[in-house]
Amino acid sequence: MAVPKKKVSPSRRGMRRSHEALSAPSYHECSNCGELKRPHHVCSHCGHYDGREVVAAERVGTTIRS
Repeated sequence: MAVPKKKVSPSRRGMRRSHEALSAPSYHECSNCGELKRPHHVCSHCGHYDGREVVAAERVGTTIRS
């Protein structure tokens, strides 16, 4: 069984964990309505994606934002 020979110092532990931070999710403005949306996702406000309506506007409130 692997057992460490020496105690890992807080500095060394912190340097090892320096790449584990979570990045904040990015948002882009919808080209149709101007609301913020995740890239490569259907807009939850108007139902548009890539310049065209993918989800009908009357169904957007029930299917995406609920």
